[in-house]
Amino acid sequence: MSQHVQPVDERMALRRLIPFGLQHVLVMAASPITSVFIVSRTLNLSADLTINLISATFLVCGLGSLLQSFGPWKFGARLPFIMVPGGAPIAIFLIIAKQTDIQTAVGAVIITALLYFAIIPVFARGLRYFPKLVIGTMLILVSINLVKIYGGIVTGQPGSAHFGDPANILMALMTIGLTLVFARVLTGMLSQLSVLFGLLAGAAVAAALGQMSFGSILPGPVVSFPTLLPFGMPHFDLYAAVPLIVFSVISMAEATGQTVAIADAVGKDIDQRVDVPKTIRGDALISLIGGLFGTSLIITSGENIGVVKATGVKSRYVTAVSGVILIGIALLAPIGRLVYAIPGPVVGGTAIIVFCIIAVMGIDMLRNVDMSDHGNVFTLASGLTMGLLPILVPGVYSHFPHAAQMILGNGLAAGTVTAVLVNILFQSRAPRVGFTDMRAGLELTEE
Repeated sequence: MSQHVQPVDERMALRRLIPFGLQHVLVMAASPITSVFIVSRTLNLSADLTINLISATFLVCGLGSLLQSFGPWKFGARLPFIMVPGGAPIAIFLIIAKQTDIQTAVGAVIITALLYFAIIPVFARGLRYFPKLVIGTMLILVSINLVKIYGGIVTGQPGSAHFGDPANILMALMTIGLTLVFARVLTGMLSQLSVLFGLLAGAAVAAALGQMSFGSILPGPVVSFPTLLPFGMPHFDLYAAVPLIVFSVISMAEATGQTVAIADAVGKDIDQRVDVPKTIRGDALISLIGGLFGTSLIITSGENIGVVKATGVKSRYVTAVSGVILIGIALLAPIGRLVYAIPGPVVGGTAIIVFCIIAVMGIDMLRNVDMSDHGNVFTLASGLTMGLLPILVPGVYSHFPHAAQMILGNGLAAGTVTAVLVNILFQSRAPRVGFTDMRAGLELTEE
């Protein structure tokens, strides 16, 4: 009798794995490219060094995706994860580089990656403070934060010449509309590829309208090998690394939510105290390797959770193939240039609808929480309050001390910490009063 195989462990034919894996890659491809260009433009790096960093980032993301998908030696959760450069770590990396130098920023990444391993056992003991109420809140905040980031790719930055260009916004909306059409009219495996088809159709329309250039794809080297320690020997300054070390704890909380969410999406029962540390160990190892290649922290991504949920394809071998494709992009320069040629509004439109699905997952998770309990309601409300404020009102904490800005100014961090603390506060009280009891009390008072 054949042993039952869970959907997450399903091995598909290569003809199915490749398009499914490519779908994940195209959804997340803007993240490594954007992160490198932000670093390059901020630090005035040369064109050659920028190309080298793009190659290195794709390589490390590919290795990380393979590690998380296969999970050897308890490094990686054996779940369909894609790894990307973290947005907040990039900002912190740049602050360290501008305050000191880029070698110190790279050293801070390496120090943080090594300290991950020391923090993991302590963090694992606190995982009971992350019930579905907290994780559902986190997923909603992750979704809104990602939509805001990728919305900026569609609209451009406020004050720029092309901010709010109707052509770009219509291109994004068209991509979203095409994705919905494919999801509605296609069936079977083709329906599961609707996100990919929507992105490719959007790119095709953009090319037909002259919004996509192919001139820079073929010129240049065919093979690109990233350089180890591209900025020279790192400088190790523990004090300078403190902001990244603080973020690493926040990243662990984020990894907790993502591990639970992706496990829920693929229908796999996990033990948080066992499986979450596996995800974090993978983050730590890949961030260490990334630091040696000059990148900032590389972390598990919430971006591909929406793809898993939207397509219903749950196999971790799909993201393993994504890892191979990412490594191919890193080594074959024309492929990377082709991915870079896809217009930002097309990628942004695809990403936005996928990220909104993450919010739907958070809402679905919250459906299983007893919202007649006023403690649960106030936990959710306070988490959203502290999380949404810095996302929707950038700079709200700009006059606070820098250490406070690190937590309060990060919507996901502030919302998660608040939800955890308020949940502990209400769970420690007894007896608990539900909304039904509150209403009954009010009625008696009125009588």
